[in-house]
Amino acid sequence: MKITARQEQLSHGLRVAGRAVGTRSPLPITANILMATDGHRLRVAATNLEIAITTWIDATVGEEGAVTLPAKLLTEFVDTLPAEPVDITVKQGSHAARLQAGRFEATIRGMSADDFPAIPTSAEETAASVTASLLKEMLEQVVFAAAMDDTRPVLTGVLATFGGDEVTLTATNGFRLATRAGRLETAAAGDFSVIIPARTLAELTRILPDGDEAVEISVTPNRNQVVFRTENLHVVSRLVEGQYPNYRQIIPAKFSTRVVVNTGELLKATKIASFFSRDNSNIVTLDVQPGGEAGVGSVAVMGAAAELGEDRGELDAVVNGGAQKVSFNSRYITDVLGVVRSDQVGLELTGPNSAAVFKPIDAADYTHVVMPMHVPGS
Repeated sequence: MKITARQEQLSHGLRVAGRAVGTRSPLPITANILMATDGHRLRVAATNLEIAITTWIDATVGEEGAVTLPAKLLTEFVDTLPAEPVDITVKQGSHAARLQAGRFEATIRGMSADDFPAIPTSAEETAASVTASLLKEMLEQVVFAAAMDDTRPVLTGVLATFGGDEVTLTATNGFRLATRAGRLETAAAGDFSVIIPARTLAELTRILPDGDEAVEISVTPNRNQVVFRTENLHVVSRLVEGQYPNYRQIIPAKFSTRVVVNTGELLKATKIASFFSRDNSNIVTLDVQPGGEAGVGSVAVMGAAAELGEDRGELDAVVNGGAQKVSFNSRYITDVLGVVRSDQVGLELTGPNSAAVFKPIDAADYTHVVMPMHVPGS
């Protein structure tokens, strides 16, 4: 193999694919990155057997070939090279690559590309497509709500429901729930649902291109893997098996008090209150009071710890309904407020022991539910 690629493009490709490099895999070769010629481009790929990431970069191909090289060493070396063309040469029958850029050169020993796990590059048919910018936004608003531990494996995934020209992403850890709907560029062939690991989607969020490039989403014929595909990026992931809970039952159908407040102000007040509640299970309390004038009131955000002190921040709000005092995990509140793209957010409250619903004022496609926390003695 003999190729030449720009240092910045090669570095970027290695960092993108490198997010799937195996660190605890029983197969040593998954700690390597595969580099293979593909027409007039260089294919760079990695897998940890749960997720595989493949990207393509422009290159001048002198001789075709393929090799796998240790991901960490290869990436560190290329990242620090000068911004000059990088020549990569692998002799026939060898598993060592010679890299040279400017006055720097190195030989990196790897393993045969023939031993690298096979990575699906396409599925039988495209299930749907969505713009990269919309998919990225949807993922940012949902993925963080998935469970982090494997107590209930299905909750470590995100439910993707395709129906007509719409896709809905839903995640929950049992204490909060996020669901976001978006319009597809290409409708799905039929209505179906799959559970995609949240870790996969978190990585996808980081490497998706910006802009309105189409992202094709397909499921392999045996329905155990999902493929996300753009012109220069393929991400393949296993799917989570199991039955996802009926999340619609979790979303309250009615409420007794609705509050509209500035998103940024509520986020700031909650962050400040969280400083005081670190030693008190991160509990912050929202005290909602209707005002004298119709619909005008306030929201006080409070945090306290017995040995540290207490804090109270008061915000103007539009309040429809009675007074409410509800406590939440501060992180759950800051997480959702951090991804709300509206200047104002609506809170729907029923009582101290009932779930609260957060919704952007100017968008009906995003709903976030947070369970309250019990405060002893309240």
